[in-house]
Amino acid sequence: MRFKLICCDVFMRMACLAIANTPHIIDPEFTELGAHENSAKLRDILQKKIDEADKTGIYDAILLGYGLCGNSTAGLKAGNTPLVIPRAHDCCTIFLGSKEKFLEYFKENLSAQWSSIGYMERSSDYLRNTDTGKLLGLDKDYEELVEKYGEENAKYIWETLHPEYSNDEFIYIYIPDFENLGYREKAKSVAEKENKTFRLLKGSMRIIIDLINGNWNENDFLIVPAGKEIKAIYDNDRIISV
Repeated sequence: MRFKLICCDVFMRMACLAIANTPHIIDPEFTELGAHENSAKLRDILQKKIDEADKTGIYDAILLGYGLCGNSTAGLKAGNTPLVIPRAHDCCTIFLGSKEKFLEYFKENLSAQWSSIGYMERSSDYLRNTDTGKLLGLDKDYEELVEKYGEENAKYIWETLHPEYSNDEFIYIYIPDFENLGYREKAKSVAEKENKTFRLLKGSMRIIIDLINGNWNENDFLIVPAGKEIKAIYDNDRIISV
């Protein structure tokens, strides 16, 4: 089969390794790390690339190497070629290999800071905040919650969404396939300079490999049929739908 891959370059090494080992023909294209900070702009960029790939008529599917990513992928529409996208709030889930692992490690602090190989080698700002907290309401002001839900409910929601925690950890998600490149040691050095505790989490290539190999199970991936668009759900299970 032949797939078009449109992917954030934070996954460059992972995607290239998977492409080198897949039996399928993959035509990759990468967007710049950090583009999702302006979600509307990234959505426009991705839709244009999707439309261009669709017009060729040569692909069995267009693969998206992104999560919901600050709503950047919500609203993307398939042409005649189906889209396939991981069920993930952001790249943290993809680096960890599953949304279940994300919740296991980050459920108590959905806006925790972390880093991984893509950020260590492609960004001067190594630490990354998950987008999950923002999508679930952590970015709302207390006054907004009071206006919408009333004082008593707002207090409960605020305390639930903003548990007390210390930001003295440097969490690094390592991918075993790239341990020879020395980014774990670089991350540890950064943590020491910033007087932070270094916490190591084991990541996985699983989602990227399954995306590129066409192993699109319902739990991990959304297949967007021709003419349909991606819609955000904002839960921790399905995350996106059509």
